[in-house]
Amino acid sequence: MDDKGLEDAAILLMSLGEEGAAEVFKHLEPKEVQGLGETIAKLKSVPRDRVEKVLTRFAGDSNDLGVLVPDTDEYIKAVLRKALGEEKANLLLDRIIQGSDVTGIESLKWMDAASVAELLRNEHPQIVAAILVHLDPDQGSSVLKSFSDRHRNEVMVRIATLDGIQPSALKDLNDVLSRVLAGGSQIRKSSLGGVKPAAEIINLMGSSLETSVLDYIRESDADLAQKIMDNMFTFDDLGKLDDKGFQTLLKEVQTESLIIALKGATPEIREKIFKNMSSRASETLREDLDSRGPVKLSEVEREQKEMLKIVRRLADEGQINMASGGDDEYV
Repeated sequence: MDDKGLEDAAILLMSLGEEGAAEVFKHLEPKEVQGLGETIAKLKSVPRDRVEKVLTRFAGDSNDLGVLVPDTDEYIKAVLRKALGEEKANLLLDRIIQGSDVTGIESLKWMDAASVAELLRNEHPQIVAAILVHLDPDQGSSVLKSFSDRHRNEVMVRIATLDGIQPSALKDLNDVLSRVLAGGSQIRKSSLGGVKPAAEIINLMGSSLETSVLDYIRESDADLAQKIMDNMFTFDDLGKLDDKGFQTLLKEVQTESLIIALKGATPEIREKIFKNMSSRASETLREDLDSRGPVKLSEVEREQKEMLKIVRRLADEGQINMASGGDDEYV
């Protein structure tokens, strides 16, 4: 979501009141809550015509609001506490309003990647691997981008070879992360780690880092590198989608994002996308692609990653199927 989209969403939430906004927050991911929370905290006042446009867009009648809430800091505190409970809300509020660090692996999910990287930078690669597999691949990838090449590669090897995690394996980490340990003699090993999460993290790193990490792993264990590659899903793998899958995907992708992503796509991928659009939409997209000037590779890769995230979400929801390198796996 772009900055304007975040502001529109924040304005809408503020117009709902604390109870209504809290209900919405309950259904959002940590990263989404943080983004909206920070935006709300910054919106001290909103022009009335902007409010009206937002409410009209969401099929609501505008109230005569200029300043939506008298104190946005207090508003976001109240909303998050109602939505998430006192403990989780306080963890996130530290980041939104005070900017202080928070503790525990669960709380790492509510932190930005740079802060997580700084917290873990001096930890042993095995400890870092055990922590990162608890995070979303997108967040884990962003954390690893902040590491040195050597540290990043060593962590990835350990993630790929991780065969479950005993909570006791995390005890070497300081008290900041101790809350993830579940005491008692009946502790069961969590089925985290392995080639699949390693592949998901590498997928999100970008082509240059992806090559560096895989080359490093291949030098020490060629079979492991191949297993990771077999589980990786690249933009070119979109060619494996059937027509129905493409049509489902295209409904979720904004035209501007699609144009940028296709600037770096193979002719085969482009044609398959054109094929699954109406004649008019296909013609318009071709014209937009032809008229668009050069686009930075980083922008192309960013939009392609966003499309891959949509594919994974649709696959998780059972709306599309995408065969991976394994015989009976889907991504």
